Amino acid sequence: MTEEQDNSIIKAHLTPLPDKVGVDGLEDKWRGEWDEDGVYKFQGTRDRKAVYSIDTPPPTVSGHLHVGHVFSYTHTDVIARFKRMQGYDVFYPMGWDDNGLPTERRVQNYYGVRVDTSLKYDPDFKPPFEGTDGKKIDAKDQVPVSRKNFIELCEKLTAQDEKQFEALWRSLGLSIDWSQTYHTIGEHPQRVAQKAFLRNLARGEAYQQDAPGLWDVTFQTAVAQAELESREYPGFYHKVAFRFEDGTPIYIETTRPELLAACTSLIANPNDERYKQYFGQSVYSPLFKVKVPILAHPAAEMDKGAGIAMCCTFGDVTDVEWWRDLKLPTPRSSNATAASSWTPRIGSPTRPAVRCSPRPPARPRSPPARSSSTRCARPATWTASRPRPSV
Repeated sequence: MTEEQDNSIIKAHLTPLPDKVGVDGLEDKWRGEWDEDGVYKFQGTRDRKAVYSIDTPPPTVSGHLHVGHVFSYTHTDVIARFKRMQGYDVFYPMGWDDNGLPTERRVQNYYGVRVDTSLKYDPDFKPPFEGTDGKKIDAKDQVPVSRKNFIELCEKLTAQDEKQFEALWRSLGLSIDWSQTYHTIGEHPQRVAQKAFLRNLARGEAYQQDAPGLWDVTFQTAVAQAELESREYPGFYHKVAFRFEDGTPIYIETTRPELLAACTSLIANPNDERYKQYFGQSVYSPLFKVKVPILAHPAAEMDKGAGIAMCCTFGDVTDVEWWRDLKLPTPRSSNATAASSWTPRIGSPTRPAVRCSPRPPARPRSPPARSSSTRCARPATWTASRPRPSV
């Protein structure tokens, strides 16, 4: 066989090189290979000392992915790969935090519903919306549904969102063992949490106590501290007169006149010479004519407003501090229903302000920082009631 014939045979068996290298389908191909071969699978057969376990914080399934997710989980993956190279059996699972307020908020806005525990289950219920293009639906426009219907919608939407999350992690090539996944809304985590609570209860480590909690007045549900963000709102100082027994007034300046019904005392700084003579005396609140004491507390700011403030249960975290330290009572009006009806919309006048003063507020104040739930624009409030769980 001649050299020319040899070259023709070899050429016939060679695949011609393309002008440009194509990578289409390579990711899917190798992901399948890795899964089939168990490249990142935790074996669990070696001694405990040879195991490197990564407690992966489960991302909140809120339907919104951003570069921060990629950034933070890449760090963990680098460590996992390094430990495998050192010979460790790496336990690297992935979980989904789909049980909590972010999930409820997303379901409310996505389907246009809100939970009402007084309603019965409707097996034929169809949500009014199926996605709202990122727009939030006002609480007044949301359709009330039973607890069971709401949970079903939570499970449906989180399952969709989790597929998007997993697709992102897989596209990044994270070396996660995808046979080790969990869901905080799943039955197993629920049983683990319940068992842990019962164990704490048996040990006397769990107890009930009447204490204030954060309340979302728009969505009518309790909120966690982690759900709050600080925002600035326009406000006014309202000059309000409390009166001694003989009618002599003592003035306070407040941005929250709607809390007058829940006023328990007036508080001034113990070093404030203007009010030292009044400590231990009592005055009557306007409108409600409730007798309240004048007390001292170091958290009172002498240079804020008139330097003396009314303590109301509850307007903010300072009220909570005063209530706890001074062992103040909790008026009946301090509950979720009252908070919902009395808390005004930002920038609108309040009924107590209108009735306490014959004219508009005397002077505006700089925008106050108020804690607001991430669910809506209206500030969250504190309540001492025992609010019903939303889900």
